Amino acid sequence: MKADIGFIGLAVMGENLVLNMERNGFTVAVHNKTTATLDRFIEGRGKGKRFIRAETLGDLVQSLETPRKVMMMIKAGAAVDQVIGNLVPLLSPGDTIIDGGNSNFNDTERRTAELAEKGILFVGSGISGGEEGALNGPSLMPGGAAAAWPALRDIFTAISAKAPDGAPCCAWMGSGGAGHFVKMVHNGIEYGDMQIVSEIYWIMKERLGLSHDRMSAVFAEWNRGRLDSYLIGITAEILAKKDTDGAPLVERILDAAGQKGTGKWTGIAALDEGTPLTLIVESVFARCLSAQKDTRLEAARLFPVRADSGPGGRMGAAEAEAWIPRLRDALYAAKIVSYAQGFELLRLASATHGWNLDFASIARIWRGGCIIRSVFLDRIAESFSAKPDLLNLALSPYFSGELKEAEEGWRETVGMAVSSALPVPALASALSWFDGFRSAALPANLLQAQRDYFGAHTYERTDRPRGEAFHTDWTGHGGSTTSSTYSI
Repeated sequence: MKADIGFIGLAVMGENLVLNMERNGFTVAVHNKTTATLDRFIEGRGKGKRFIRAETLGDLVQSLETPRKVMMMIKAGAAVDQVIGNLVPLLSPGDTIIDGGNSNFNDTERRTAELAEKGILFVGSGISGGEEGALNGPSLMPGGAAAAWPALRDIFTAISAKAPDGAPCCAWMGSGGAGHFVKMVHNGIEYGDMQIVSEIYWIMKERLGLSHDRMSAVFAEWNRGRLDSYLIGITAEILAKKDTDGAPLVERILDAAGQKGTGKWTGIAALDEGTPLTLIVESVFARCLSAQKDTRLEAARLFPVRADSGPGGRMGAAEAEAWIPRLRDALYAAKIVSYAQGFELLRLASATHGWNLDFASIARIWRGGCIIRSVFLDRIAESFSAKPDLLNLALSPYFSGELKEAEEGWRETVGMAVSSALPVPALASALSWFDGFRSAALPANLLQAQRDYFGAHTYERTDRPRGEAFHTDWTGHGGSTTSSTYSI
């Protein structure tokens, strides 16, 4: 018996993915660097199922149907290059290597090109859904060598999550690093979503004075409306969870957040493309600040500020309940901005790299399995289907209307948080972006005058056609030589 696909790496995600493949009718040859882990799987969760034990990479390759398909789920970086280097001499032209980890898209671009020279097809696939998604159906975002897709389509489609309308949450993204780039942006939006939800929770707790049970009920109610999403749902469950003594468990968790790098990569990509990914980048920085726990404790002693001793103190019950709809609007509006900024980055990167990304398709495959799945992804798909060249999601008829409706509550929430000394970097940066985005004029005219004053960088004039460069001798003793004009 030959296997349909080979798999390297039996950690949490890998183990659950191969069980998903086997459950969907595929025979999988499995290999792990640590033999004990391989044996434990074969004798444990994999016992009696369609798995072929491969102690070495050679055994793995020999056990596969041709053309061979080998997928790895290992730590990103040098380890991936090492496994590829060990695999290539064992493979034949036309075989495929798939990297399902969270690799940097630049590495995937490089690997796709390098392996193409050897006749090997390379695919970098984003996979979202965590442990549960890997086992029961993740969102899959493959990209790389297009010739590999026909042989992979049946497996990937079968194991993927299914959206509420039954459509598989899997689609081919594009060439090179397209798949891993889309997954990277997915994770960036995930950073933003988690941060704005956390900021709303903090306002509820510190300013409104709501109990954890009441907060849980509010999030559960929101999860039945237009904020319906995986992250809102689990937030309701987390806030309701009690420790062994009956106290809210969330309050026993240290306020120092971790991260694995995809949010940072998203911010770097935005800087490379020259697009303001403000909410997501602030979410990354918020995690960085949270990790500085010892420094914050020292600062708290030096600058003692408490929300319940700020302007107005904690609210009474009636006033707090009246604020809940405004908090909902703030969360919803910021969520729209998070996706608007993320999709704008996808649009610009698609043009830069020639990926021809299908934004409606991306929204559709995020409707199930993945961490950012939410009910309004259908609306995003509809917006891009109606206008594929849409410059920004905030300009679509549906979402522009939603932002107009939510703006008042959003602005009041941010203002109340700031006056109460509650940090809301993501909610506030999203609102600031929105105000700048909709401004016909910005103070960049003064900024550009400053640049011309000290560096002769030139400027354009409002009373002349775009593209003409002007320079002023601001001091009266400068020369006429100007710096070249360019943007990064």
